[in-house]
Amino acid sequence: MFSGTPHHTFGSGPLIVGVDEAGRGPLAGPVVAAAVALCKPRPAGLDDSKKLCAATRGRIDLAVRRRCAWGVGVVEVEEIDRLNIFGATMLAMTLAVARLAEVLARDPDEVLVDGNLTPHGRRPEWRWAARPIVGGDAKEPAISAASIVAKEWRDRMMIEAAREHPHYGWERNKGYGTPDHVEALRNHGPTPLHRRSFAPVAQMELF
Repeated sequence: MFSGTPHHTFGSGPLIVGVDEAGRGPLAGPVVAAAVALCKPRPAGLDDSKKLCAATRGRIDLAVRRRCAWGVGVVEVEEIDRLNIFGATMLAMTLAVARLAEVLARDPDEVLVDGNLTPHGRRPEWRWAARPIVGGDAKEPAISAASIVAKEWRDRMMIEAAREHPHYGWERNKGYGTPDHVEALRNHGPTPLHRRSFAPVAQMELF
């Protein structure tokens, strides 16, 4: 599952893309990656999504998706459990960049990836030059934009999922293992959106 902007024309210079993910740690829900090629002038206020309040993050997310080029890759729970969360994250990043390349009708010249590893050599579909940047979501504006889009996209998915599974507080905890989420797991058991490969969920299934 992935989405992106309509076709945009970005100039003839090098196309630099930032990539980040959201949702590696939760007990439930997908992992989501975003790839962003910034427009000029770029949206104001870009920063690591974790440092921004929800209102500011939402405003910047809208500005990025309206004005810049972006792609999103979503990897669902079944694939997380099959691949493990690292492998699923590498796949989500690959899907996001592939979608961005598709909507722009050109490949990026360089992909800047938050963290110390990239999907290069880890996903057979990955075909782009890539550079990992530790703490890149706070250092590189394109990665900051990707971190915001990925988090907002995943948060919307979890809020929607909470309507179907109201016991777990996903509209608040977004699937992370908060005390109220763990207590709900004890009382109601796991849903199809819980990650069976994660120990707290696997342990609940034993009871």
